[in-house]
Amino acid sequence: MRDEKPPPAAAAAAPAPPRVTHRARIVRPQPQNPVFKRCGTLVERRGQSRGPPPDRAGAGGVAAPARPSGGEGAGMVLGGGMAAAAVGGDDAVVMQLGGAEGEETVVTVNCPDQTGLGCDLCRTILEFGLRITRAADVSTDGHWCFVVFWVVPRSSSIKVRWASLKNRLMSMCPSSYSIPFFYRDVSQPEPGPLQFYLLKLMSPDRKGLLHDVTHILSDLELIIHRVKVSTTPDGRVVDLFFITDGMELLHRKERQEETCSALTATLGPSISCEVVPAEGFQQGFSSLPPEIAEELFRAELADTDSEVCSSPLSAELRKVRTTATVNFDNSLSPAHTLVQIVCADQKGLIYDILRTMKDCNIQIFYGRFRSDKKGSASKGSSGCREVDLFVKQVDGKKVTDPAKQDALRSRLRSETLHPLRVMVVGRGPDTELLVANPVEASGKGRPRVFYDATLALKALGICIFSAEIGRQAASERHWEVYRFLLDDSKEFPLASSLANRNCVVDRARKTLMGCYN
Repeated sequence: MRDEKPPPAAAAAAPAPPRVTHRARIVRPQPQNPVFKRCGTLVERRGQSRGPPPDRAGAGGVAAPARPSGGEGAGMVLGGGMAAAAVGGDDAVVMQLGGAEGEETVVTVNCPDQTGLGCDLCRTILEFGLRITRAADVSTDGHWCFVVFWVVPRSSSIKVRWASLKNRLMSMCPSSYSIPFFYRDVSQPEPGPLQFYLLKLMSPDRKGLLHDVTHILSDLELIIHRVKVSTTPDGRVVDLFFITDGMELLHRKERQEETCSALTATLGPSISCEVVPAEGFQQGFSSLPPEIAEELFRAELADTDSEVCSSPLSAELRKVRTTATVNFDNSLSPAHTLVQIVCADQKGLIYDILRTMKDCNIQIFYGRFRSDKKGSASKGSSGCREVDLFVKQVDGKKVTDPAKQDALRSRLRSETLHPLRVMVVGRGPDTELLVANPVEASGKGRPRVFYDATLALKALGICIFSAEIGRQAASERHWEVYRFLLDDSKEFPLASSLANRNCVVDRARKTLMGCYN
């Protein structure tokens, strides 16, 4: 996806969601791009164009799509009105909330395009603890994009701040200030570099403490970039979290007090909490022993059933590996390559696919993500996901070179089947859990990995003696590495039980893949 000047209206037509509200009517233009013949529409307000002027037009506005589920009534719509990223008088992001708990919320994004925008949107949705149930339309003509996601919280315990999510998504939409109809609030300064803060927390130790803290920080939209956790001889825990604020308000005393109050309300008055600026913060790099690093960061998966890992895959996860296929078809479109992916559905799958395309400089012009909705999360299976992507290389050409196809196929298989690496290793008399995920070429890490890893350990009743997050370069990539030094106990011994260590790996893998949340 690229960020260029908007094209003429006919070429920039974007597909509308399956249904629109009564406020809008649909006009079907005749776009020139073959990919859009099957889905192109331009949504306009009755009696007034919702898009840009005809000579500068993209698909400027979009009506809020109707709820995908049945029943009377509709959830609240977040959208419309003036905003810093508004387009043509309407927000670039429109959200129709589900009318009841468990119902899907429809997120529609309609804005100028830029490289990796779809990946950035999916990362933020994942960061807020949401699961993308389907993405009916992901389309762009290289200038303007139109995206529709259906999302639900992964767990009833996750409190989603929908208005804040909308603002975060709006901030990612490119600001084409050269377009006359684009509204900009000039009183708002341009965003600067992220400000890091240090959260210092001291508390009596107990099982699940680290995850409870992580859960609170996630609900507050505080993003953990690095953590150092240690336990003192008197049984108290010292937690140092290097964080940023998704709301960019942590420089205010009120926001700092809100953070400490939320922690105290859950953990009790015996804790002490302080938030201070972390001047000169830099992401640290771990230093794993060479033999462990080689095993953890192995570049490719083997095509056989053998798994190069300190712990074998469970029967459920081993079955997943037989379902992934990646095929290329250059016969259906004169200008685009169709990439067809069929694989097991899992947490962050759409993000992993779009992240891979972004890092490989492959531009997506149209995409559709479908699920057969078979399987049960409680059984370690979430059904099968089918993905169709019409793509081009960064030079605007189709992907026809067999060597490039093989390289992209191998990368997609690796990222869809094995996006995270999990190991349990011995560290002297102690046991250490290692979790690693590749970092985007832009330097951004995967959301909620620390949250899921601590959730898995809490479910097993395992105390964490110390934890840290760092980064390491391996296999021509940077990896985010999460290290947890685990307490041994009589109820769940680790050092003397291979079965228990394998149980830790299996539980962590399944939680990270979304089988338990």
